[in-house]
Amino acid sequence: MTTTLVLASASPARREVLRSAGIDPVVRISDVDEDAVAAALPADTTPQTVVVELARAKAVAVAAVVPEYAADCVVVGCDSMLLVDGVLQGKPHTPEVARARWAEMAGRSADLITGHCVLRLIDGEIVAESVDCSSTTVHFAKPEPDELDAYIATGEPLQVAGAFTLDGLGGWFVDRIEGDPSSVIGIGLPLLRRLLGDVGVAVAQLWRHTDR
Repeated sequence: MTTTLVLASASPARREVLRSAGIDPVVRISDVDEDAVAAALPADTTPQTVVVELARAKAVAVAAVVPEYAADCVVVGCDSMLLVDGVLQGKPHTPEVARARWAEMAGRSADLITGHCVLRLIDGEIVAESVDCSSTTVHFAKPEPDELDAYIATGEPLQVAGAFTLDGLGGWFVDRIEGDPSSVIGIGLPLLRRLLGDVGVAVAQLWRHTDR
């Protein structure tokens, strides 16, 4: 029986990481209100738990609406946030917020934390779950004012965690990273492989087939 990987994310970057690694995921976007999920957590919730709970919420929401793949599938949810001075930062959404974020992190280091949730479904029922997060230290450059203006004007940093990308235009302003590059892009392959193993799926089961 072929196992299908369902990616509970609208992120093209996550999809491309999987495709480059030999998996053609089925993409289903959750309608989870991320702000509401985060707000419902206790005030003393750790940053790591916040991103894991957001990833779980997305995976659970999508698992409920993919019966056509439920004979044997795994649903993968992810959420990334940048931890700067102990404060989690998600998507800035506006140029003003993006500019403020870059004023805080330019020339400094911060931790990009990505929560992962893997749900195994057999015949429409969730039979196993594994969750964890990865953390990668990102060392940011100091963009010149005109460079930052141009970057923000592209719109790219407005819809990504921490107001930067590693695999896009934002990569020009990252000096180096310590950790897993795929996790910074949004889905960590080493961690995902382990979580898949936890729910009984070998990664080779998911590699590309000609009938997909």
